Amino acid sequence: MTDPSNPIRYPEWQHEYYAALVEFAPEKLLELVTSAETAIFKRLQTMSAGSQAEREAIEDALAGLRSLKKEHLGFPDWEKK
Repeated sequence: MTDPSNPIRYPEWQHEYYAALVEFAPEKLLELVTSAETAIFKRLQTMSAGSQAEREAIEDALAGLRSLKKEHLGFPDWEKK
């Protein structure tokens, strides 16, 4: 059973992801977003076909990081047509 007071279900990458979500200083945010993306991609490389729940959590996290980059760091919106 998951402990609702501890949202960290996937410590291999979620610590870095949550650190980026709560950062407001742009100079630090870019570093934390990069760190979170690196942790996620390392985790993807080590995952087997395994957990669909973790894969969905990773997809959500990557979407959140894209949003942070676009809204707070001025990255372009690659999905605009």
